[in-house]
Amino acid sequence: QVRLVESGGGLVQAGGSLRLSCAASGRTFSSYIMGWFRQAPGKEREFVARISRSGGNTYYADSVKGRFTCSRDNAKNTVYLQIDSLKPEDTAVYYCAAGSLSFTRPTMSTLRGYDYWGQGTQITVSS
Repeated sequence: QVRLVESGGGLVQAGGSLRLSCAASGRTFSSYIMGWFRQAPGKEREFVARISRSGGNTYYADSVKGRFTCSRDNAKNTVYLQIDSLKPEDTAVYYCAAGSLSFTRPTMSTLRGYDYWGQGTQITVSS
């Protein structure tokens, strides 16, 4: 079992930045691929980013490339999502997730690739 707790969301003006954190319980954090997803009101949850077990590889949705940066600190059992140049369309609940499949599998860009989910943190971007 892995318990994930996100933090760092809030209300921010367009153009601003936020850093989300996701703290994981357990001693096997480094064995999981970590992903970030978001869900805007009335929309389905969508993939945002994922990071490999070591943190050496990342993959982003096209819609966030260049503005979002995913990183992890395995010593702290924490994964981060740095979000810059925020836009109103980034308004959503952001979720972190842990999965045990291969980083390169396309499934890891879908909800099915992940076994554990956090409760989410809200980001609201005002124009």
